[in-house]
Amino acid sequence: MNKISADLVVIGAGPGGYVAAIRASQLGLKTICVEREHLGGICLNWGCIPTKALLKNAEYMHFLKEAKNYGFNIEKFDVDFHQVIKRSRDVASKMSNGIGFLFKKYKVEHLKGEASFKTKNIIEVKDKDGNITDTIETKNVIIATGARPRMFPGIEVDRKKVITSKEALILQEPPKSMIIMGAGAIGVEFAYFYNSFGTEVTIIEMMDRLLPIEDEEISKELERNYRKDKIRIMTNTRVLSAKAEGDGVEVKVQKKDGSEETLKADIALNAIGIQANIENIGLENIGVEIEKGFIKVDKFLRTNVEGVFAIGDVAGAPWLAHKASAEGIVAAEFIAGHEVDGVDYSNIPGCTYCQPQVASVGLTEAKAKELGYEVKIGKFPFTASGKAHGIGEARGFVKLVFDAKYGEVLGAHMIGPDVTELIAEVGLARSVGATGKSIFKTVHAHPTLSEAIMEAAAAAYGEAVNF
Repeated sequence: MNKISADLVVIGAGPGGYVAAIRASQLGLKTICVEREHLGGICLNWGCIPTKALLKNAEYMHFLKEAKNYGFNIEKFDVDFHQVIKRSRDVASKMSNGIGFLFKKYKVEHLKGEASFKTKNIIEVKDKDGNITDTIETKNVIIATGARPRMFPGIEVDRKKVITSKEALILQEPPKSMIIMGAGAIGVEFAYFYNSFGTEVTIIEMMDRLLPIEDEEISKELERNYRKDKIRIMTNTRVLSAKAEGDGVEVKVQKKDGSEETLKADIALNAIGIQANIENIGLENIGVEIEKGFIKVDKFLRTNVEGVFAIGDVAGAPWLAHKASAEGIVAAEFIAGHEVDGVDYSNIPGCTYCQPQVASVGLTEAKAKELGYEVKIGKFPFTASGKAHGIGEARGFVKLVFDAKYGEVLGAHMIGPDVTELIAEVGLARSVGATGKSIFKTVHAHPTLSEAIMEAAAAAYGEAVNF
């Protein structure tokens, strides 16, 4: 058994943990990062990155089906679905290996194993057989253990017929039919992917619309496009049970009127929320406070135990990789003695990478009004964008919400081509206090999709010239 000392131990090497470890080491702290599986965590290995690789394949599949519109007569083509999955796994592996390179570059020591608190300043690392391999004495600890799919009574996840997002990434053939339980980002992204490869998809959502946290107009536009693609959507519908039955699955649901229906498919995907990985790391040994299943932290990511921090999914919503990374940097800089302001949670973008893409930041129109703002709304449809027509994706719109009194950008909500890239402009605008007028007075290159932001801002002030 090795006995080591450190200034900081980071438990978990996901997008929060590895970023925190690197930043801490850059600031001169002797840093050790303990990870039980693959560097990069769920995001790089079983989440953000491999799903985006699959979704790119879905885009190409869509192009092949519509190739005649672009002047290509492709009468017949074959799909090697095994290669589709393999490419996704190769991309994930490459990115995970890149974290190892960064650790060496920035002198972060990486230990493979399961870490747990013996005391708040002593971390034990065990191998897969439960043997203690290392004992680390440390001044500070950052918990970055992430989260996993949430399990519900009655939904019998066997990972073969009733699956999670992890199994959905590695199915060797697209099923003929799939029921997706949950219409958040994970649910609608997999719905788009499998629908593109010919799967008959049904989405079940307890709330009244797809992507229920998004602006209502965005949800309606996405639903319109999904119905056009022949995806069945059942909102205001609650899942009562899901289980393997024969060669497929049976999912029993209850509709808004109280009536029940039993749905059948080849596969059912559980995409209803997540739960924090707080077990088996010794939190009970040091008395870390848990609130609603997640570790409670303050603006500097401190727990109630001195020297112990928590970041990312394990510390609560929003459950986004870039939120975890931002928290990792704040925690590392705070530990290193730097003056930090904390994370601005009001300006964290949310992105869903289906087609059409969805992106947002800040307040929805409804929330802004609820908070008492008098608002100006500017909208610009991609049907009026030359660039959107040029690339064959003239769907959706940009919607901006402004404070009518001061012109402050309260929120942005987009659905359409590459809006997950466009949203950064509004995030930056909000962070520097830009106004609606300053946005549309800024010259945007033509022809670009980003002109839609300029035009939407102009529309809010009655100065749009292209719509």
